[in-house]
Amino acid sequence: MLPVIYSDEFLLHETGYFHPERPERLTAIRNALLACPWADLLSWHKPTPVEKRSVLAEIEQVHSPHYIDVVRQIANRGGGYLDADTPVSPRSYEVALLAVSAWLDGVDYVLNTREPAFVLARPPGHHAVRDRGMGFCLFSNAAIAAFYALKQPNVKQVAILDWDVHHGNGTQAIVETHPNIAYCSLHEFPQYPGTGAASEQGFYQNVLNVPIKSGSTIAIYKAAFEQQIIPFLTNFQPDLLIISAGYDANSDDPLAGISLQPQDYGTLTTYCLQITHQILFGLEGGYDLNALAQSVLATISACISVSC
Repeated sequence: MLPVIYSDEFLLHETGYFHPERPERLTAIRNALLACPWADLLSWHKPTPVEKRSVLAEIEQVHSPHYIDVVRQIANRGGGYLDADTPVSPRSYEVALLAVSAWLDGVDYVLNTREPAFVLARPPGHHAVRDRGMGFCLFSNAAIAAFYALKQPNVKQVAILDWDVHHGNGTQAIVETHPNIAYCSLHEFPQYPGTGAASEQGFYQNVLNVPIKSGSTIAIYKAAFEQQIIPFLTNFQPDLLIISAGYDANSDDPLAGISLQPQDYGTLTTYCLQITHQILFGLEGGYDLNALAQSVLATISACISVSC
C-alpha cells in the first residue's frame, strides 16, 4: 500500500479566479487516483492536526519568526498578497501549516516503512525563501521536511530532487549551507525565477543544477539523469530522498516550455527508485489539470510496480 497524505482542507487556500495554482489541481489528482485500476493499492491518510505536533517549531528552523507572523497577520486581516503572484486568503495560514504537517507525516511514513509516500497538499513551497514567500509559495515544505528528517534516528544525509520546471530558489537558498543536505534541480532555463545556473554548486558542493532548454523532451531528461543526477545523488548516499514533484514540465502546461508527456514522469520515478526506495514525493507545480493528474498517476504507478 502506498500512502497518499491528503485533506480537503488543502482546498481552502483560495487564490482567486484564473490563478493557476488553484484548488482544482488537487481535486483532479484525487479523482484520477480514486478511479485508476490500482486504486485499492493506495492508503489515504489525513495529515496530523497542527495542534498535535510542533509544526511552528519545525517551520522556524527554516523561516524567520517575522515572516511567519506576516503570513498569519495577512490571513487574519482577510487576505492579501505576498507578491503579485502569491495570494494569502483568510484560511491560507492554517492551511499552509497543515501542508507542512503533511510533509512531516510523509517523512515519518517513508522512514518507518522504507517505501515511498506521496503528499498531495498545497500551497507549494519551493520558491519561498527564509523571510519571504513568492511564486505561489508560502512555506518551504521540502526544506522543512529535510531539516525534520535529519533529527530522526539513523538519518544522517537527506537529498532533495526538484523536477519542477521552475528552479526551487527558496529550497536551494535554505539548504545550500547545510553539509548534510544535497539539493539537485533540473529546470527550464532561463525561466522564473531566474536562478539555478550550473555554476551554483552550494557551500559544500552539495548543489547540482541542471538547466534545461525550452522545448526539451524526455531524451534530454534521461541523459541528465544518467550522466549527472544519478551519480550525484548516489555519491551523496541519502538516507531519505525528498522529491519536489512539480509537473509543469509537461508539454500542455501553460506556464513553461518543456515538452515532457505524463508517462515520462514514470520514467523519472524509476530512475529515482534505482537510488533508494525511501522517497517522499511532495506536490509542487503543474497547472494543466489533465496532464497534472496523469503525471501523478505515472509517478505513483512506477512506485507500485516496483513494490509489487
